[in-house]
Amino acid sequence: MKTAIDEKEVAAYLKSHPEFFEHYADLLAQVLIPDPHGGHAISITERQLGTLRERNRKLEAKLTQLLHFGEENDAIGDKVHRLALALVSAADFAAVLRALYAHLGTDFAVPHVTLRLWGVAAPQGETGLAEFAAPDAATLAFASGLSRPHCGPADRLETLPWLGASVRSLALVPLYRGTETIGFVALGSEEIHRFYPEMGTLFLVRIGDLAGAALLRTL
Repeated sequence: MKTAIDEKEVAAYLKSHPEFFEHYADLLAQVLIPDPHGGHAISITERQLGTLRERNRKLEAKLTQLLHFGEENDAIGDKVHRLALALVSAADFAAVLRALYAHLGTDFAVPHVTLRLWGVAAPQGETGLAEFAAPDAATLAFASGLSRPHCGPADRLETLPWLGASVRSLALVPLYRGTETIGFVALGSEEIHRFYPEMGTLFLVRIGDLAGAALLRTL
């Protein structure tokens, strides 16, 4: 005949009889369990309070993090808005370039900003512009195959020497004419974690859309 009750049976009984501790409320204070933080044993009630406090601390930390991300996104959104205004106001191709380089370099604090275009003609009378220097075949193939901005270590793209040897991370933002890739904006940083594969690219996509539209308007 079975007389011993195992832990699973006790747990199952308590789950199926939630009124148990209403009938034996004093047990909540009498039954002592190990303190998860070490030290003396504590009551079930104390353990529950400790668990709730810990859960609240985690929720507060998460909320603080979300608020920080929200403020950060608002700040980036303001920068994108200022860039958009500058690009809309640009009267010609040279003005678009100045606005693009100035805002990305200063407002967004990106130390290395370059632009490459192909499949489109340079403005009339403009010759020798670095922006129209044909990239090598490997870079062209890589950029043309992008469906969204590429972010990551600079050593993944050794064919971008014009970014500078000190660049350790980069973002490659494709520019489109319809569905055709006509170039890219390359953003480089000496900080290895400035641009990383898992980062969000929503604002980079918007920057690419704005830049592409402004460039095509003035070509």
